[in-house]
Amino acid sequence: MQGSRCRLDLGATVNAHMVNAKNWLLSALLLMLVSGQAWAQGLPDFTKIVERQAPAVVKITTLTHARQHSGGPGEPYGIPPEQIPEIFRHFFEYRGRPQEREAQSLGSGFIISPDGYVLTNFHVIEGADEVTVRLSDRREFEAEVVGTDRQSDLALLKVKGSNLPTVSFAKPGELKVGEWVLAIGSPFGLDYSVSAGIVSAIGRSIPNERNENYVPFIQTDVAINPGNSGGPLFNMNGEVVGVNSQIYTRSGGSIGLSFSIPVGLVIDVTEQLKQGGSVARGRLGVGIQDVDKDLAESFGLPKPAGALVSYVEEDGPADDSGIRVGDIILEFDGKEVHTSAELPHIVGRTKPGNRVVVVVLRDGKKKDIKVKVGQLDTGEQDTVAGKAAAQPESRLGMLVAPLDAEVKSRWQIDSGVRITQVAEGSPAAMAKLRAGDVLTLLAGNPVRSPKDFERIVAALPSKKMVPARIVRGGQAGFVAIQVP
Repeated sequence: MQGSRCRLDLGATVNAHMVNAKNWLLSALLLMLVSGQAWAQGLPDFTKIVERQAPAVVKITTLTHARQHSGGPGEPYGIPPEQIPEIFRHFFEYRGRPQEREAQSLGSGFIISPDGYVLTNFHVIEGADEVTVRLSDRREFEAEVVGTDRQSDLALLKVKGSNLPTVSFAKPGELKVGEWVLAIGSPFGLDYSVSAGIVSAIGRSIPNERNENYVPFIQTDVAINPGNSGGPLFNMNGEVVGVNSQIYTRSGGSIGLSFSIPVGLVIDVTEQLKQGGSVARGRLGVGIQDVDKDLAESFGLPKPAGALVSYVEEDGPADDSGIRVGDIILEFDGKEVHTSAELPHIVGRTKPGNRVVVVVLRDGKKKDIKVKVGQLDTGEQDTVAGKAAAQPESRLGMLVAPLDAEVKSRWQIDSGVRITQVAEGSPAAMAKLRAGDVLTLLAGNPVRSPKDFERIVAALPSKKMVPARIVRGGQAGFVAIQVP
């Protein structure tokens, strides 16, 4: 009896545990269901934005007629025409005729006015002979190119239409990192596809193939692919916050790094293209570089900031106003310059001819300089090296020699010394200096000859960072050298 009672008690205990486990599992499942519903309810609903804005998004197709000349009679065979007998020449004539080939490309765009103004990317319609705009209701229009702006990668088109669906622009400067955004376009020709994500960053600087940097891009993780170019990026109010322009990819498709032109720049460029078909940009006439920790220390800055002037164009706006090589631009027209990449954005959007105040750091002190902003010419970038006995190795670990006339002429340098040797592990090597570099300034002092170099190096304060300006391959820049 006692053994039976023990078995009964044990069975009851097991049953109780099983009931508790079932109850716990049901509670967990119920909690997951409720949490999942709450999470789903917290996600944005894009359907109304798509219904309202998709009709104003267009598909753009372009056609380029390329005439290719295959050479004169006999040229493909390496036979000069005059050496071909007349009786045989007709066998080769067809090879000298031009052949026409057509190239087609696809992109996206959107209508910004009921009378038919359409925005897209410059690279979508670049070089096109024919541009066709197709609406979501399958209407097609031949488009006229009103104006283009290569620097911002924007183009304004015009189609003959009326009462067309349009989009509205968001207020510039209000977009925040983490916001939901939505793209509509035609990736890989798949018409009016919708993708969504969040804003990953704002103010991204991405120099183009011409090393120009006039667009503070919006970075998102929205799935943007070839064919989305020129399409709109919407916020949750259904307003355009950017124009999709670039992607970072290793496969040709989206990997979650897409870049859009911000609405403030879009509005500015669009208004100028409407008025005159081109865009006027401010120009300073300097070459600049970023200020890292070592350079900041060498110039007496408490932390890295600003844009270090490494080159000043002769008779340019900066030169005329008194900005010098070695100045660090901290503010331009009341706007702080945190990194060198920000300066082209600010200068480019300043109206040419305006007089602005530029705050620079010079000799460890802030100085206000009044500058009359110049105008960037179309296609022009804002610029932003004899034998002699080498001196004994200096305390910086490098040998120098005078410049010859050829190097001065080739790189347009008035004075400096050529670095001929850099000792391994020396301060010069740590600063990444190398043979062939031209040293023009050291610790703020002009280096006109090897004797100047010796004198300046001997007077350098020990255990301090000092700035040095070099020219490498025709490009000027600053490095920081730790004096031993």
